[in-house]
Amino acid sequence: MALRTELTTGAWLCLSVVIVVPVLLLLLCLSRLSNNRPAVARDETWIPTVSLVIPTYNEAAIIEDRLTNLLETTYPAAQLEIVLADDSTDDTAVRARAFFHRRETAATLRVVDTGDRGGVAAALNEAIPASSGEVIFRTDADARLAPDAIPKAVAVLADPSVSGVTGRQTDVIGGSIVESDYRDLLAMLQSFETRLDSTFLVHGPCFAFRRAEFEPLSVDTIADDTAIAVQLRRNGGRIVMDPAIEFAECGSSSLSGRRTRKDRRAVGLLQQLLRHRDALGNYGRYGWLVLPLNWGLMIVGPWMVAATAAVGTLFGLVAAGPAGLLVPLLGGLFLIAGSKELLGPLQPLHAVVDAYLSLLIASLRLVWGDVDVAWEIDDAMREGL
Repeated sequence: MALRTELTTGAWLCLSVVIVVPVLLLLLCLSRLSNNRPAVARDETWIPTVSLVIPTYNEAAIIEDRLTNLLETTYPAAQLEIVLADDSTDDTAVRARAFFHRRETAATLRVVDTGDRGGVAAALNEAIPASSGEVIFRTDADARLAPDAIPKAVAVLADPSVSGVTGRQTDVIGGSIVESDYRDLLAMLQSFETRLDSTFLVHGPCFAFRRAEFEPLSVDTIADDTAIAVQLRRNGGRIVMDPAIEFAECGSSSLSGRRTRKDRRAVGLLQQLLRHRDALGNYGRYGWLVLPLNWGLMIVGPWMVAATAAVGTLFGLVAAGPAGLLVPLLGGLFLIAGSKELLGPLQPLHAVVDAYLSLLIASLRLVWGDVDVAWEIDDAMREGL
């Protein structure tokens, strides 16, 4: 049985190489032609209770601004509960409680002390069951939601066939062009996947689902948001991206600045693809098209590009001697220029190359077992808050 599973996985890898990667541009063009609007229905008459769940670790400096942003929502305050899944050693919880004590609002605050730094997955395993809302809206301390993000997400979840909905990042706090280009490309892919069946990747700062459908996560999970989404899809519900649900998150263009968050995120996404490889070829178009597409993009594609660069360098050395080193040199200069936002019309290509760099690093980290569930705060990236 194990051999059969591995052979099946190998066959899907071949499919990713031969079919999925070459048609990626076609898929994105089709998504653009569809005006980036996924096939989602909305029912604004459903007004359930909503728990906004925020994993926090030493967020005292920004927690009051975050709570202010959440309470600016147009959703009825009486239907809102804010839940902090708190791992902090500072006074994050104290400041949050003091903020609510001063603020006149019908919304409520719940602080769930999740103990020692066990990671986001472990924190959510405690905080979500302790929440009271019919809908869980998972978000982050360093993100910002548009005032109508919550009601729009709830309106999509009113469709019983939809189990989860994520939004689109329309603003990058800090003004990173690299991050903005990456998010635009990702939104096109998510829109196309939504039209096919369900999107694979969802955004932790802006992801809503029904609390009753949540299943505890493996505590070594890195990309908790996507892990929840995949499980919801395996249980029969669709996962959609609605670009009308807008949010903002911090971002950086520097090579070193992007490695902290992006490499860790890439580890989490690869972890989910590998864990759910048995879903390939199952669950309708999700297993036949969406998952193979992501295998091609995240696992096969980066290594094909790396192999092409290595072969090009080798041939260059054979044909031109030391001058063949111009291949990796030009590649390095491209990365540096892109990180400084100097590539002009080629700048969006840098976002792809940077993402592939993260995925290559993540692949090696998974092989070496270098996986840490505890996240670190990137103070430099948060300077724009």
